[in-house]
Amino acid sequence: MVDRASSLEQWVPKTHLGKLIQEGKITSIEEVFMEGLSIREPQIVDALLPELQEEVININLVQKQTDAGEKSRFKAVVAVGNRDGYIGLGAGKASQVRTAIEKAAADARLKLIPVRRGCGSWECGCGKPHSLPFQVEGKCGGVKVVVVPGPRGLGLVASEVAKVILGLAGIKDCWTRSYGSTRTVPSFAYAVFDALKKTYSLITPTDWVR
Repeated sequence: MVDRASSLEQWVPKTHLGKLIQEGKITSIEEVFMEGLSIREPQIVDALLPELQEEVININLVQKQTDAGEKSRFKAVVAVGNRDGYIGLGAGKASQVRTAIEKAAADARLKLIPVRRGCGSWECGCGKPHSLPFQVEGKCGGVKVVVVPGPRGLGLVASEVAKVILGLAGIKDCWTRSYGSTRTVPSFAYAVFDALKKTYSLITPTDWVR
């Protein structure tokens, strides 16, 4: 895997946001989202979230027929998160597994999103951000996933793939219901990611103030 610390040391920002971060004018990931700035360099996320964790969700062998014959490549899906309200999911293709994973990890950083957490379970009402504030639904392809807030101590009632993504996002207690082709791992993973994206879809910038 890529040595993130050394790549940060060698990083020469190409975007305006990257230059602001290197100059110390932006020091937190919250500022990036509050200003509505787009992340176009993976190093931006590494600089602002040094505790970011990576998990490989899926690796597939993809074969394509060309004039020269069959061409095989690997497609990887990787999730990144800080287990405290931020999650990203990305994909990458390459002829080598390791390169595909590295590309997917970089793509996941570019697609990082904030996740709004809360205590939306009527059984709990503790007010702490251990679950979601309300029920959300996500879709991808033929898969639909519903994430329902759960009381403290419930844990993640979900499949292994959903547990990884929800855990990286900082969700500790919830139920999930899934419909459709749930065995298609990439689509299922993106459906969970889409559900988490909905936690902030109707939120105004003033809600960022904690």
